[in-house]
Amino acid sequence: MKTPLVARYIWTCCHNSQVTYTVLLAEDDRPIRDSLVRALSLEGYEMIAVADGVQALAAVHRQRPDALVLDVMMPGVDGLGVCRVLRAEGDRTPILMLTARVETRDRVGGLDAGADDYMVKPFEPEELFARLRALLRRTSGGEGENGIIHVADLRLDPAARRAWRGGRELTLTRTEFDLLELLARNKGIVLNHTVIYERIWGYDFGPGSKNLTVYVGYLRRKLDPPGHPPLIHTVRGIGYSLRQP
Repeated sequence: MKTPLVARYIWTCCHNSQVTYTVLLAEDDRPIRDSLVRALSLEGYEMIAVADGVQALAAVHRQRPDALVLDVMMPGVDGLGVCRVLRAEGDRTPILMLTARVETRDRVGGLDAGADDYMVKPFEPEELFARLRALLRRTSGGEGENGIIHVADLRLDPAARRAWRGGRELTLTRTEFDLLELLARNKGIVLNHTVIYERIWGYDFGPGSKNLTVYVGYLRRKLDPPGHPPLIHTVRGIGYSLRQP
């Protein structure tokens, strides 16, 4: 349950925005669909709700939403099928996949089908809101020309897998770059440990693991040379956030 302060903050952010985004939700479970429509409508989104993949494709072709939230398991054409059809048509609308499947191979299958992000049910509404905001930022000005991501004096080129802080190019391992890209794409958002573990390594090592702490330490040493303010911030007991100094 949101505290009054959090609820007021979310309401203010949404209602002070000059942009209203349209989100298409495809979910065959009516109680879940109705619940998500109410929650996302309260966040300021215009909602289109459908019950299966065939309806989803028809709605996309008719109304051109700004983002899609798709359940994987739907009758007829499932969420993966919707992804494949849209990507084959050249449609780059951001897609967030919802799935009850917890196996890594299932989540990888969703990303391979063309989804931009996934969430495993059950999930907290606040995390859904944050993931959706990140996807919309990415396609509406969060990235610069040619897909370059900017945070303060940090620049990331995801396609070339290169990064610069100021005028200095960073030498990063594959995991370090993946971690930095994840944080940069969600700049200003606190990502919890579980989310980061699942997105970078495919599974959660558990509360006793120091793996994430170690890699954040590696990244900070390369990212924050003397004289540069830190970009990665620790939110104790929760996770990490990349934001402006």
